[in-house]
Amino acid sequence: MIKSYNQLFENNKKWVAETNQQDPEFFTKLANGQSPKFLWIGCSDSRVPANALTGTMPGDIFVHRNIANMVIHTDMSMLSVLDYSVNVLGVQHIIVCGHYGCGGVAAAMGNKQVGLIDNWLRHIKDVYRLHQEELNAIEDTQKRTDRLVELNVIEQVMDLAKTSIVQNAWANKKPLQVHGVVYAVGTGVLQDLGITMDSTDDMENVYRMDVPVIA
Repeated sequence: MIKSYNQLFENNKKWVAETNQQDPEFFTKLANGQSPKFLWIGCSDSRVPANALTGTMPGDIFVHRNIANMVIHTDMSMLSVLDYSVNVLGVQHIIVCGHYGCGGVAAAMGNKQVGLIDNWLRHIKDVYRLHQEELNAIEDTQKRTDRLVELNVIEQVMDLAKTSIVQNAWANKKPLQVHGVVYAVGTGVLQDLGITMDSTDDMENVYRMDVPVIA
């Protein structure tokens, strides 16, 4: 147990040495601050690291992760990350990334109690309820689960657009887009789901807010 823990520090030393050899100013530049263009809302799954699968460097992507990449309107952690990234860092793209083989999505499709997480998974069950006609028509369990992964991402993109943070940014002409993507762990391929929102134009009127415009 201790050996596996200590290995992290050995790996860190090697990474620092290799990085300094490639770019002696790398850590100095990082220490001066960050100006990422992207906010990544992904799953906590250890197989889905944002920087590795996008080929980006530390400082390029601001990251928030939770079980099944959810955007829940009462989640103060997620909302705080969203507010900071949009209004302080000035990100231009928010990416919701789901992944095939998501354990949270699979668990939400069943009826077995797991524990405290059941309360979190209920939000995914709500997504299933919204799309149950389409999902119930898919006989293959794996394909049905994969489709729920995609639909869950789409719903989270829409939930981001419903927040006052994103709507205020749009009202004040900030260049902000919200995207939905899905990652295939088995192939390493990242796929655009073809849903991008940059205004409230395609949103039901009940979710649109009258927001103050900053002169």
